[in-house]
Amino acid sequence: MIQLRGAFTALITPMKETGEVDYEGFRRLINFQLEAGIDGLVPLGTTGETPTLEQEEKDTLLQIAVKEAKGQVPIIVGTGSNATKHTIEYTKHVKSLGADAALVVTPYYNKPNDTGLLRHFEATAQQGGLPIVVYNIASRTGRNIPAPLMEQVSQIPGIIGVKESSGDITQMGDIIRDVRDRRKAEAGSFGVLSGDDGFTLPLLALGGDGIVSVISNLVPDKIAALTKAGLEGNFAECRRLHYELLPFIKAAFIETNPIPIKTAMTWAGLPGGPVRLPLGPLSKRSEPVLKAALEELGFTLSGF
Repeated sequence: MIQLRGAFTALITPMKETGEVDYEGFRRLINFQLEAGIDGLVPLGTTGETPTLEQEEKDTLLQIAVKEAKGQVPIIVGTGSNATKHTIEYTKHVKSLGADAALVVTPYYNKPNDTGLLRHFEATAQQGGLPIVVYNIASRTGRNIPAPLMEQVSQIPGIIGVKESSGDITQMGDIIRDVRDRRKAEAGSFGVLSGDDGFTLPLLALGGDGIVSVISNLVPDKIAALTKAGLEGNFAECRRLHYELLPFIKAAFIETNPIPIKTAMTWAGLPGGPVRLPLGPLSKRSEPVLKAALEELGFTLSGF
């Protein structure tokens, strides 16, 4: 079973100006990540604009990821939806294509109660055929998983950890102490990863296991180094990198993800391209903020 520890990149889906998926660009980005020493890849998530991708596009992207990275780093694929049956079927499908684990978001729109939520994750873990990473992001789903409920979720066989995007550092600490550490004491395995770049340092300081990063699409080497420093207890270096990256972290979320990061990738000369509707291009008022943050990191913006 894979270990949830280190720096994982929530991959963008690069697109051509025509709106078609840039498959060769995606292949290039995966190798860019591997060469930088990233610990894992998370394609087909929120950052990958999965809700706007056709099934054939998703399959091709995953096949490319598996061909390029399988056996080198874990490939964790977003399979969650607001329908349990669909989540199970899609989890089985990505397993057949070579995924190592599934990232399953809290069901959105339905806003399930505690019993429904537990049964959703239990059914997916039992029937999907892959280890499950819970994705807790109430800002997009309308439903938070607090620490006491996460403790119950963690006891489901096949649940291997959580991508914590609650934005609540107290809750993250409770999950590390009351869920992760308890599981370790029982010789189990439950990783706690930050889902927000700005919380990587504090999560690591609390004893967390790493990050599923957006900005590592562009700076995988720095995110890998920051995470490694924190995991090794070198918080002077971890803090130095945090503050170096902080202006870019802020700029990368100045508008809805992945609009800023795809814009930054394009400006930096890497495959990025436009976003698909209903997302729109980065607004003119946000451009100077993103440009300044990139230039502060030393990027020459040939695409700007």
